[in-house]
Amino acid sequence: MAHDVQNQMRTKTEFEYTRRRSADEMRGQVTTFAIMIFLTLIAFTAVYADFSPNLVVPIILLLAVIQVIMQLYYFMHMSHKGHENAKFFLFSGAFVAFLTVLTFVTIIWW
Repeated sequence: MAHDVQNQMRTKTEFEYTRRRSADEMRGQVTTFAIMIFLTLIAFTAVYADFSPNLVVPIILLLAVIQVIMQLYYFMHMSHKGHENAKFFLFSGAFVAFLTVLTFVTIIWW
């Protein structure tokens, strides 16, 4: 069984490139995580400050949408190549969900 495995050695340049790319990706994920924690703190502060619900609810919904987009883009690796089909179906589903909610809101409030 072991004779089927080919040992491929990488050059120092390839190793450094891979290492640098991994470090950049990790830096981006940590930065995104810090931004999402900050957005969560803003939402908690808005609720704790006892602002009007007419102000707090849209703020929380906006922050939630921003966090979902950031999670999909960075933590679900949608920023990488090769995820075009997943992106298409994900955004198509989000579009259909948005249209469904918009339809029901229009029917109820119109």
